[in-house]
Amino acid sequence: MNGIKLTALKEKERTVIYVGDAVIGEGFCVIAGPCSVENEKQTIETARAVKEAGADMMRGGAFKPRTSPYAFQGLGLKGLKILKKAKEETGLPIVTEVIDTRDVPWVCEYADVLQIGARNMQNFSLLKEVGKMQKPVLLKRGMNSTIEEWLNCAEYILDGGNSDVILCERGIRTFENYTRNTLDISAVPSLKELTHLPVIIDPSHASGRVSLISPLSLAAVAAGADGIIVEVHINPSEAVCDKEQTLSPKQFAEMVKKTRNLHKFMADSE
Repeated sequence: MNGIKLTALKEKERTVIYVGDAVIGEGFCVIAGPCSVENEKQTIETARAVKEAGADMMRGGAFKPRTSPYAFQGLGLKGLKILKKAKEETGLPIVTEVIDTRDVPWVCEYADVLQIGARNMQNFSLLKEVGKMQKPVLLKRGMNSTIEEWLNCAEYILDGGNSDVILCERGIRTFENYTRNTLDISAVPSLKELTHLPVIIDPSHASGRVSLISPLSLAAVAAGADGIIVEVHINPSEAVCDKEQTLSPKQFAEMVKKTRNLHKFMADSE
């Protein structure tokens, strides 16, 4: 870990990031919303539902880097405008992915947090570009990446002048195929030893299964994560993508209650 300088914990205080009324790095932050912005009705209704259930921020993809070029690629600018309406309706800050260096400045006009997805973790040009921005960056771990490689990518962003980086463990690729990926829960305490940056978990992409999202979210709390980011849709069976790992508003509300209760119990036990 010799190359880890700006992200290293050493004598630094832990980074706390404020996004509107949401806080990442203190307490437990819940980010929720659909995999992709499909239309205004779906997005606004989902935003209202996750807000009511206790979400702190809303996620939603306007740009979707997909394995197949024929799959739904997102609504682009139209999707960003819909997300802006969702924020106006609910007050929830918006987390959305940016996939192209050319898009970064104007995506910043709509997003409160810029997400760098797993496929782009080592897109160094993109990391340098978001490093110039005064917007928090949610950096997902690449599916084949070590913790050291991940932290080096965070170094690129901090070295550019942007100190507000959130690390997101979203599962790594292993020989196991029952789940979509394998959640590396050990990454949470490991990162707490290594870095001052906040760490959250994505149980949706880690598991690919609705039935596992709540247990993995509780595991994230127990491991000391600073939050979770989960996929929620007003009608999961009609979701354009990732329906197998998307919670309904009712399922999400039940999960949030459990995670909040566990987090409070652990905080009271300290």
